[in-house]
Amino acid sequence: MQILIKIILSVAIILIATAVGKKMPSAAGLIGVMPLTGALVLVWMYVENKGNPEIMHDFAKGALWGILPSILFFLVALLCFKKHFSLPAVIVSSFGVWLIAAFIHQWALR
Repeated sequence: MQILIKIILSVAIILIATAVGKKMPSAAGLIGVMPLTGALVLVWMYVENKGNPEIMHDFAKGALWGILPSILFFLVALLCFKKHFSLPAVIVSSFGVWLIAAFIHQWALR
């Protein structure tokens, strides 16, 4: 049942963001990166790990520092769109930079 609730909430957030994006793309961008996703994951991790403070601390630390690769993802996307790259090229470029930054993130947190 928890998996179904997780799926429904995730889909609802995506649908809301895309619906808002039709009229207000910047607001949809804000919804897409808002801490709501992090808060949902935080709740599920708390429930599934019985509030283990060590796990919760590690998640919060990873999320905090994980903001940097996400910023790089959107920075690359912004630059690529400014240069009129195709959507597939923007996605590949952005995820490529994010992936490199994510490996550095995981290495640095060890």
